[in-house]
Amino acid sequence: LMMNGRLIYQTIASRLFARTGYYQCGGAYGFRDQLQDVLSLLQTEPELAKAHILKCAQRQFIEGDVLHWWHEGQGGIRTYFTDDKLFLPYAVLEYVETTGDTSILDKSIEYLNPMDIRDGEKERYDIYTVSDTAESLYMHCIRAIESAMRFGAHGLVLMGTGDWNDGMNLIGENGGESVWLGWFLLYILDRFKTLCKNRGDVERAETYALTAAKLRESLENEGWDGAWYRRAYFADGEPIGSSKSEQCSIDSISQSWAVFNGAQHSKEALDSAEKLLVDEENGIIKLLTPAFGDPKRDVGYIQTYLCGVRENGGQYTHAAAWLVIAACILGQSERASRLFSIISPIEHTATQVLTNKYKGEPYVVAGDVCSVGKNAGRVGWTWYTGAAGWMYRAGLEYILGIKKRGEELFVEPCCPYESFSVEYRFHSSIYIIEAIHSDERETLVDGKICRSITLADDGKRHAVRVKRSFTGVHPQERE
Repeated sequence: LMMNGRLIYQTIASRLFARTGYYQCGGAYGFRDQLQDVLSLLQTEPELAKAHILKCAQRQFIEGDVLHWWHEGQGGIRTYFTDDKLFLPYAVLEYVETTGDTSILDKSIEYLNPMDIRDGEKERYDIYTVSDTAESLYMHCIRAIESAMRFGAHGLVLMGTGDWNDGMNLIGENGGESVWLGWFLLYILDRFKTLCKNRGDVERAETYALTAAKLRESLENEGWDGAWYRRAYFADGEPIGSSKSEQCSIDSISQSWAVFNGAQHSKEALDSAEKLLVDEENGIIKLLTPAFGDPKRDVGYIQTYLCGVRENGGQYTHAAAWLVIAACILGQSERASRLFSIISPIEHTATQVLTNKYKGEPYVVAGDVCSVGKNAGRVGWTWYTGAAGWMYRAGLEYILGIKKRGEELFVEPCCPYESFSVEYRFHSSIYIIEAIHSDERETLVDGKICRSITLADDGKRHAVRVKRSFTGVHPQERE
């Protein structure tokens, strides 16, 4: 019910076109926000994704930073966020890998005219104009990556004024570092170095490889807390997301992105996340725990939210979907399916009692769900959330394992089913895919044994039969 249209409809209608919802009126483009949303459209509306990637590149300064958000034809806000800028190269990598279209890298795009953030300010809202300086999208990505390659005392990435969790805006002051941001940069460096090499940019590829190796070492040595990965460090060395932390002793996204990067303690990190963050009784997956109540020091405006609300210890569904993906990457099909069900609105509205508790629509994903007190399990807001796009990717690319790489389609399921079928449309053609759980490894396209499904725009219906173990990508393939 959710995969056959609802998740994509929510993403396109609310996130891209309206950029608003019943509970949250906005209208602005968030730089990192919609870049993530369009990645869920790469197999259905790749041109829409391409157009938005290019639109976002136009909101970048030559120094590599970007507008945190902006209104079309109006003003925007320049900040010191480190993670924002990295979502452009991340989205470009995903686009190129899925579509095979490398021509986008050569598109020439202007930068914005700079207006410096004034002394004593942390951001600047203004009307920014387009400059006469233009470079290829490839160089836009390079400038973004290299402006983020700034490391602190622990060898981790300097956070700036926030990193994905905007509310942690004070941790990065005067040199605070982010563990999650380190995993994110590592993920990009490990993949972008190949893109650089393929373009003949060999020296840069080698630099990225060396930087990635050093960063990985720092993440394992300074990020690991003994049972899970920490979230961040203040400039004075005090950790956040540690067993020593009275509040926010564990944070979800450091664990999921550690798994994405094949971290040394991936399985332990995911086990800890489920043990400490998943609340089966209320059907929620917390972003962090315990929530920030009255901490000894100020971490940012996240503390203005009530405990258990939004980013402050509630379920932030966006991050919960990342845990589903992490379970698939580790080949844990039962866990992935169970976590997906926990965040599905259908499960929360299966009975009248559950519906009265949840108080949200059964056909759209909730952005957040409260986690404490009498409102535990109650929706905060729906419709306007990037969680819809991430849930779609979790379901399509990881649970069902349907991944497009250029003109080839691969089926690598990670689910507890014995079989399933998918009708996959590619322009004028339809591929009827029947996947069967088996110890055998065989793909038949129209009766012929193939390594993968080669997509063709020929107006025909093609019968595909895939037999393989439903435990995700085989370890040898992953290597």
